[in-house]
Amino acid sequence: MRALVTGATGFVGSAVARALAAAGWQIRVLVRHGSDRRNLQRLAVEVAVGDLTDVASLDCAVADCQALFHVAADYRLGALKPAQLYQTNVEGTRNILSAARRAGVARVVYTSSVATIGLPADGSPGNEATPAALADMVGHYKRSKYLAEQLVLDSAQTGVAAVIVNPSTPIGPGDVKPTPTGRMVLDAASGRMPAYVDTGLNVVHVDDVAAGHLLAFDRGRVGERYILGGEDMTLREILGEIARLSGRRPPRIRVPHSVVLPLAYASEAFAGSPGVPLALRWRACSWRASACSSRVKRPFVSWVIAGVRPRRHSRTPYGGFASRGFWVERSKAWAQSHCDPRCSQ
Repeated sequence: MRALVTGATGFVGSAVARALAAAGWQIRVLVRHGSDRRNLQRLAVEVAVGDLTDVASLDCAVADCQALFHVAADYRLGALKPAQLYQTNVEGTRNILSAARRAGVARVVYTSSVATIGLPADGSPGNEATPAALADMVGHYKRSKYLAEQLVLDSAQTGVAAVIVNPSTPIGPGDVKPTPTGRMVLDAASGRMPAYVDTGLNVVHVDDVAAGHLLAFDRGRVGERYILGGEDMTLREILGEIARLSGRRPPRIRVPHSVVLPLAYASEAFAGSPGVPLALRWRACSWRASACSSRVKRPFVSWVIAGVRPRRHSRTPYGGFASRGFWVERSKAWAQSHCDPRCSQ
């Protein structure tokens, strides 16, 4: 079978392409002019040059494909021109879905985000069925992903066999840009994070996220969402693991939320850039999803399809580690490669 993968030069998209290659798929990737292709260097893929805003290029890219993995997204959390986020994430999704419909693609897997999952008012973990509204989405990135997800859900009602996956916070190899979370890891491994905020997030290895995409293609129900999560960890725990792997002392200074939030917005405004580390760290680490929230009452939905390995039921092939140990061991070589002082720039 042949699959078109959008966003394959990026972090999650390249992991999906690797997983497809390992499964014996023929792979075509949509690549923009001038994109960094380092993540494609060792993959046998057919490159289709195009853009999500160029409908003609999408028709050519998706021709003769039986599957579409739409992973591409603009994930800048503090974009100075929010219209670009909507153009890529919403209109780009509309365009690729229309192209897939015209080409008769058998199945679509859309990469959304846990940012679109609702949060119960009582503070309990959200799951795929927890409702959310556009008004609940904080920031243009979340709004754009929510709107794009609604387009996919609508298309599933009108003949497109689309399944949605909602990754939490992926980590691992191939984060060459890097993502905001990857930047946090690099900063921590280089000793540039002396303090931490009392917050947390759900982390998952990017290869597990990729495996979840393929399982969603094989087993997912049309019009359904599936959280791809790993384990809830506090920021202090995450930084402690990174410090252990890099041979550094973990940060011991706890910074209250009331101090960090004003500084984050002030630094972003002062710098006039969407890439201010402090603001990005705050926002990236403010997302939280339950590691076990994908285990809802559906016949085939379990930790296998969700990429979730609950601590009590861990069945990893890596020495029987529970989910956190699995993440650490799978990430160890990658983390250590970034921890050498010569590689810290």
